[in-house]
Amino acid sequence: MIEALHYTFIQNALLAAIMVSIVAGIIGSLILVNKMTFLAGGIAHSSYGGIGLAIYFGLPIFFGASMFAVFSAIIIALISFKQRHRLDIFIGLIWAVGMAIGIVFVDLTPGYNVDLMSYLFGSILAVSQEDLIFMAILVVVVLIFIHRFYKEILAVSYDSEYATLRGINAKFFFTLILILSALTVVVAIKVVGLILVIALMTMPTYIAEQISNSLYGMMIKSAIIASVFTVTGLIISYQFDITSGAAIILVGATVLSIFTIIKKILA
Repeated sequence: MIEALHYTFIQNALLAAIMVSIVAGIIGSLILVNKMTFLAGGIAHSSYGGIGLAIYFGLPIFFGASMFAVFSAIIIALISFKQRHRLDIFIGLIWAVGMAIGIVFVDLTPGYNVDLMSYLFGSILAVSQEDLIFMAILVVVVLIFIHRFYKEILAVSYDSEYATLRGINAKFFFTLILILSALTVVVAIKVVGLILVIALMTMPTYIAEQISNSLYGMMIKSAIIASVFTVTGLIISYQFDITSGAAIILVGATVLSIFTIIKKILA
């Protein structure tokens, strides 16, 4: 693997793995404590609609997927404020309609033979310089957001009613967390794919939650654990010529299983 570091596409893949791990660890922690896993799953699958639209209109894939994912996140946020008891139904609809739109527009694209596997299970070895720039911008935005509004996020995440009484706009921060989740999902699709993206954002955070006593510590540990998963999975996928996204998730699942067994033994 060391000699492979001379190749630009391997260098790009490693950078992408680390940057995606940072945002996945941070935003994944917020998804977990806010119990948004199902919401993030709906956004992840609906983003395929943006991929289809981007392919059809000749736009950058990240741009199309990001706009569609953010739009879906805002819709989900608005629905959760007004009809929370029906939220699961609407998420299912957004999930299905988003994917259907993507498939239809891919089919309508003249002469385009899309490799669905690259979007469903990731294509980290195909990360471009433009992709890295997008990821770097997202990392910076997320870090600034967490640094600037950490106290508000903490209050909203653990007790939104108390946060509202303190004058914090809980709805605004809830929506903002969903939007950042949507953008994180989009960049993570490049690494592990549409099908496995939620696993990357939840497995490291579950382990980090068990060994942390604060949200801040959970975010840091989750980002580190996610980095270990992605880099190890990337090495395995390169050595054995298997799909990188699947390798990363299997590494995570193995570590999570071992962690759970050890925890039970020590309990």
